[in-house]
Amino acid sequence: MRTKNFAYYLLALLVIAATLLSACGGAATPAAPAASAISGGVVASVPQDLVKACKAEGMLTIIATPASWANYGDIFKSFEATTGVKINSLDENAGSSDELAAIDANKGNTGPQAPDVIDVGYAYGSQAKDAKQIQAYKVSNWDKIPDTILGLPAKDADGYWIGGYYGVMVIETNAAVVKNPPANWADLLKPEYKGQVALTGDPRSSNQAAQSVFAAALANGGSLDNVQPGLDFFKKMNDAGNFVPVIAKVGTVAQGATPIVLAWDYNAYGDKDSLAGNPELVITYPSPTIASMYVQAISAYAPHPNCAKVWMEVLHSDEGQLAWMKGYAHGVHQVEMEARGVIPADLKAKLPASSAFASAVSPSPDQLTAARDLIKTGWDTTVGVEVK
Repeated sequence: MRTKNFAYYLLALLVIAATLLSACGGAATPAAPAASAISGGVVASVPQDLVKACKAEGMLTIIATPASWANYGDIFKSFEATTGVKINSLDENAGSSDELAAIDANKGNTGPQAPDVIDVGYAYGSQAKDAKQIQAYKVSNWDKIPDTILGLPAKDADGYWIGGYYGVMVIETNAAVVKNPPANWADLLKPEYKGQVALTGDPRSSNQAAQSVFAAALANGGSLDNVQPGLDFFKKMNDAGNFVPVIAKVGTVAQGATPIVLAWDYNAYGDKDSLAGNPELVITYPSPTIASMYVQAISAYAPHPNCAKVWMEVLHSDEGQLAWMKGYAHGVHQVEMEARGVIPADLKAKLPASSAFASAVSPSPDQLTAARDLIKTGWDTTVGVEVK
């Protein structure tokens, strides 16, 4: 598989959307709904036989999916409004590998500890399929999902996993604590940032944290096929006393315990919205940086398979995609939805300009898997610090 510059991808989005819109021959573009009115309600497009079957099952169990992550909270509301079924949420702080481990640990469990669905980093979709941990399901608008995003497959041809959204790695800084926010990777080694730089998880198990290391490699002599310089960079940061081995959350950022964090842009902008200027957050796209997709799938052992299918339908509905966009994530249906004129102008205006992350690249699943394997073993031997 090839990689592709993220900025070129976004330019292609605009060109395709403009072409589709111009093909309407001057017909009136339907008015888009207000952003506040398009999430959290009933999703009428979900097949009613699935809704009925889900009601009979009476539960959906998710894992590693906080309401604040890419505005999943609105998707929770849409699912519950559509089905009348409550969501059972497991371990919001788990990483992608933890999600797959939870599937294996609960193969024969039909109770509330068995996840029905997963949301994992890009490389984990193929891994889960190969390990027979997930089952195939093609949503009703399968054909509208693009074949590729970021130059890479956006869905498994057999329906085992589907790309949902993607983001770009940024530096998120509490400007009340850090008066001179870092502008690039090299800045993170400066003495003024002693005890201030953190990750959002354990890089041995968290996709977001591991890709922070991957992104650092690109800026320090590494490549998409060589992540070791990223580990070396974190060793330098740890040796300098700048790295804080505490899993960063919006609360620790606000309190100043982890005032500088490497995170996906949608999480950073979500933090910024939630804090509403108290304190003010500065979000910087370092150059180079990394872009990556998250994929969703149904557990092969899902105790509530029909609710899981409804969940996937909600994610790929207009309401689900708009909810992700409200959370600053880039939904995979964005081109097609732009062509139909259903993305509210106020929502489109909130998204960062593509020029801010022109250097972003996207690794293939094989590259991600190789990097993840090296980080899993190399973090201890190279950096030598426990993140918890």
